[in-house]
Amino acid sequence: MTSPAALVVPALKRHTATVIVAHGLGDSGAGWIWLAENWRRRNKFEEVSFVFPNAPNIPITVNMGMRMPGWYDIAEFPVADISKRSEDEAGILRSRVTLHSLVNAEIEKGIPAHRIILGGFSQGGAMALLSGLTYEKKLGGVFGLSCYLLLKEKLRDIVPAENPNKETRIFMGHGDQDPVVQYQWGKNTAETLKEWGWDVDFKTYPGLTHSADPEEIDDLENYILRVVPPLGDEKKPEGSQ
Repeated sequence: MTSPAALVVPALKRHTATVIVAHGLGDSGAGWIWLAENWRRRNKFEEVSFVFPNAPNIPITVNMGMRMPGWYDIAEFPVADISKRSEDEAGILRSRVTLHSLVNAEIEKGIPAHRIILGGFSQGGAMALLSGLTYEKKLGGVFGLSCYLLLKEKLRDIVPAENPNKETRIFMGHGDQDPVVQYQWGKNTAETLKEWGWDVDFKTYPGLTHSADPEEIDDLENYILRVVPPLGDEKKPEGSQ
């Protein structure tokens, strides 16, 4: 199963960090390229390359089997507890391989894992959380916007034994009027991950539906600056001159 090539917005200066952003169901990488363009216009993140992958076209059960870009199939949209729904485990794990391969490709370019952020929106955010927390090396950051927890009963079993991302900062944002991915799903996800020992910063956006707004993007911008600051602002390792 193939997907269109990821869209890349290259760093303007020396490439020292990468942010990978996975789109939601039915969308594409092009649908989120505005995020990088917005920061480029304001001369933000000049050392960062942005990667916007494209999900494969797959049949989506809740949409009468129509094929559309999706990281995994969705068989039902539960009204209350999303953890009780059936999950496309094979599709989820297949997309996890895809996202891990994107991280690996950046490492092969010389970008260390701790300078790579994996994030996304909705279905893409759910995949970013799962893929980031189960990656074999420590990442710079993981973020999920308007999303939820996948494979809740198996997640901790597929985290590497040394749990390299236990200290990785996680940013989550969710509108409290989201009619598609319910606000409570996102809040419960953050609470569960905190209970399991992960460092999660969960932000609520009053009145926001299934979308992103300027305040949320500003918070995401500040998060990226904290976890992958320009190298000139980083503290030197102990013992360095």
